[in-house]
Amino acid sequence: MEKEKADQMIGIRIPKSVDQRLDILAKRTGRSKTYYIREAIMEHLDDLEDIYLAEQVLERVRRGEEPVSSIDEVEKRLELDD
Repeated sequence: MEKEKADQMIGIRIPKSVDQRLDILAKRTGRSKTYYIREAIMEHLDDLEDIYLAEQVLERVRRGEEPVSSIDEVEKRLELDD
């Protein structure tokens, strides 16, 4: 993962129970709570982006704006049919 040129600071509110869990994890591992918050965001950001894009494609499919293919058509196109 590339280091960004300038890190940005944001403030968030989290439930007390999550803060306590982060505290325990940080103390047990010698890392900061910020480290784990940053890691969680970075790990899940790709998933969230993928979900958003998939939802957009699904909406286009439902409106008939996105082409779809059956499995038979895909196999034929890829020359996988026997």
